[in-house]
Amino acid sequence: MANHKSALKRIRANEEKRLRNRYQHKTMRNALRDVRKGTDAAAVKEQLPKVYSMIDRLVKNNIIHKNKAANLKSSIAKHLNSLATA
Repeated sequence: MANHKSALKRIRANEEKRLRNRYQHKTMRNALRDVRKGTDAAAVKEQLPKVYSMIDRLVKNNIIHKNKAANLKSSIAKHLNSLATA
């Protein structure tokens, strides 16, 4: 157990940050799932900017890696293109 006041505060802060990061990451995954399930190109195109900004925010806060973000954005762009051509 921590003995110093600052260590106790750090433990509390880390837990708050961990929960916030988990919430944001899960929210992004749910948004990605909804985009991937989409079959209407117009609806997916409307959701795209919102999902892109979620992904970019997670990268900025070091919750996900920038290469993972690029791969995710690429895969949903491919999905949109496949809907548009079909």
